[in-house]
Amino acid sequence: MEIKTISVTYQRKFNLGDYESVEIGCSLWGQIDPEEDAEGATKFLFEQAKASVKKAALPVIKASAYQMGKYKQSHTQTYQADTDEF
Repeated sequence: MEIKTISVTYQRKFNLGDYESVEIGCSLWGQIDPEEDAEGATKFLFEQAKASVKKAALPVIKASAYQMGKYKQSHTQTYQADTDEF
């Protein structure tokens, strides 16, 4: 089978407290040549989508008092270190 197009979707849902939540997602599509590594291209797109969602989610998480309290209570490390493991 010849793969010509790859699609990757990455989504995360965050509880903001007070019965509110936000879902942030990213879908990426890529065209590849038959000679290219489809698995490698898929991994690349996945990492790009994950980084995009992380970038979009950090301001929302930092603005949410519920999420900030959750991270401060459950982790002894600094907030920045916790978000690196997103």
